[in-house]
Amino acid sequence: MAGKKKKQYEEKRFRNKMIKQTELNELTEINPELVETPKKTKAHEMAKKQREISVAEFFSRNRHLLGFDNKRKALLTTIKEAVDNSLDACEEARILPEVNIQAIDMGNDRFRIIVEDNGPGIVKKQIPKIFAKLLYGSKFFKLSQSRGQQGIGISASVMYGQLTTGRPAKITSKISPNEPAHYYELHLDTHKNKPRIIKEDIIEWNKDHGTKVEIDIEASYLKGGQSIDKYIKQTAIINPHATLIYTNPKAEQIIFARATDKLPKEPKEIKPHPYGVELGRMIKMLKLTDSRTLQSFLTNEFSRVGSGTAKQICENAALLPNTKPGKLSMEMAEKLVNGIKQTKIISPPTDCISPIGQDLIEKGLRKEINAEFYCSLTRPPDVYRGNPFVIEVGIAYGGNQPADKTATLLRFANRVPLLYQQGACAMSKSVVSTAWRNYGLQQSNGSLPVGPLTILVHIASVWVPFTSESKEAIAHYPEIIKEIKLAMQEAGRKLGSYVKKKKRVGFELKKRSYIEKYISHVGEALKELIGLKDDEEKKVELMLKEILEEHRGKVESMEFDKSKNQDFDEELALKRGEEGDDSE
Repeated sequence: MAGKKKKQYEEKRFRNKMIKQTELNELTEINPELVETPKKTKAHEMAKKQREISVAEFFSRNRHLLGFDNKRKALLTTIKEAVDNSLDACEEARILPEVNIQAIDMGNDRFRIIVEDNGPGIVKKQIPKIFAKLLYGSKFFKLSQSRGQQGIGISASVMYGQLTTGRPAKITSKISPNEPAHYYELHLDTHKNKPRIIKEDIIEWNKDHGTKVEIDIEASYLKGGQSIDKYIKQTAIINPHATLIYTNPKAEQIIFARATDKLPKEPKEIKPHPYGVELGRMIKMLKLTDSRTLQSFLTNEFSRVGSGTAKQICENAALLPNTKPGKLSMEMAEKLVNGIKQTKIISPPTDCISPIGQDLIEKGLRKEINAEFYCSLTRPPDVYRGNPFVIEVGIAYGGNQPADKTATLLRFANRVPLLYQQGACAMSKSVVSTAWRNYGLQQSNGSLPVGPLTILVHIASVWVPFTSESKEAIAHYPEIIKEIKLAMQEAGRKLGSYVKKKKRVGFELKKRSYIEKYISHVGEALKELIGLKDDEEKKVELMLKEILEEHRGKVESMEFDKSKNQDFDEELALKRGEEGDDSE
């Protein structure tokens, strides 16, 4: 009975509530002001101001991150990005590069940069995106050596030209003798990070294939250690298969003819190595894979993982090999990453890297520096974060180089000269931390050695770890620093042997000169004592010299002969006065 009354009470209460709601609805229809509205809070006001930021808008306000922090550097960055793209395109198409570079001074700190190549060209629909959209390209996703990496460089140059001069970039490209040349004038819409086509046309271009880029920028031209002149000279040295035709802002043309008709070995694309994959990336790969089992996922998605290694990883991770990858939880994915760390896996393949080679490094140094001793070497491949890399070094000692100045350091990454932020680079740290005193040179703490020395360091990798988007310095990964130091020490030992030998020969020649000084006096004394004839006196002197050589050995002078180096090219040679170190 009590339950029945309770039920009737609840039904009555519900009916009353519905009647009140109906009356309220009728009133609000007549007078909407009766409806209560929530009060606007500070959070609501702040929410109105929040919106998505375009990557192009971000970099337009922070262009210093891309290498456009001053006018002189902007000139170098624009030319570097265009030349790097040209060399990459030619090498990928297996075409011997021929790149024409012009920097035209238009007055009032305005320069027109024109870079034209004989590469494969670009298909029509891709031209606007490649040159007027940030973070667009093909190199970011593939693991093989290339100069470009992020898909930012050339489009950032177009954006800088647009910001400083307001003029569009002019692009001409042709993919075949049977196809027309496509001409575009482009701006970059920084709000949407999309290309804005100002003009589009088909033109006559007397070229079988290639691309021509023309950008007007605000810049300044100065010669010196960080100039475009030095960049192009070093590019010619480190890329002996390329012909570079350079016209500087003073309308002086210099042709750097190729030294070899042999293209560098084509780097092959590889899959990621398990040691370089972190948890977040592993979870993403597990979700996107087409593999049906964990074992097939490991063998199909990674390099250096066979069926045996995959089973070992699963065992170390305490996971079943036939588990479906898409059903792995975050905890299971973490177990998989830990299982990989516990498994011994072969280092990544190195056919994805194309090092310069010892012979070409030494040849490049001989062209640039007229020295008396040269040494070059290529280290065995190593790995950082699962990415294979190779360190190469070269040394040129003595000759015309000043003995009272610090050594010159030439830095390269994937055949590209690095001219800025030397003090922030792992290469500099490795060279400075090498004990050069052990090899016969003077060195203060925390600085480069002092002496007639040039040091070249090159890193070749599928992914060079630059410290910023401007690609000016190498990050301080312990594996990279260790390999550079080992290379420096190996080259230093060879240099030390030469320096010590030169000192020993110098001391020996000095001693002999003292003895030889008195041989003629001995001959005269014997002539007076025993009455030797003139011809007998000369014969005695000759015999004394033979005895001296027999007892002390035959020694050749190690003095520098500037005519001995037949490879030295005065046009390519960089004067030590041009080489200002940068510690930005």
